[in-house]
Amino acid sequence: MDKIYLNDMQFYGYHGVLPEETVLGQLFRITVEMAVDLKRAGETDDLSATVNYAEVYALCKEIAEGKPYQLIESVAEKIADGILTNYPEQVEGCKVMIVKPTPPIAGHYASVAVEITRGTL
Repeated sequence: MDKIYLNDMQFYGYHGVLPEETVLGQLFRITVEMAVDLKRAGETDDLSATVNYAEVYALCKEIAEGKPYQLIESVAEKIADGILTNYPEQVEGCKVMIVKPTPPIAGHYASVAVEITRGTL
């Protein structure tokens, strides 16, 4: 299966369980992988034969910078659902990874992240 990737998009949001996360906010990095048959798009050079990744970026931005959720799992689920709902005939499956580079957790680590897969990749 062919794939479309939107790698390491960066948004500022207010998701989290701890009060400082919902008040101060933080950076979120999001990567989306979509399983899409790209043969017709490649042959025709027609945007309507593929997924407009500018629209997918806008969807991710709206969710990541919009309504606060306690869990980044919820943010990932909303993004995956939005992609599959908006592109039911093009996208057979998607993977969404959300990274919190600096969550307010004591300790030494590079980041925390969740990754979900919906549909067939």
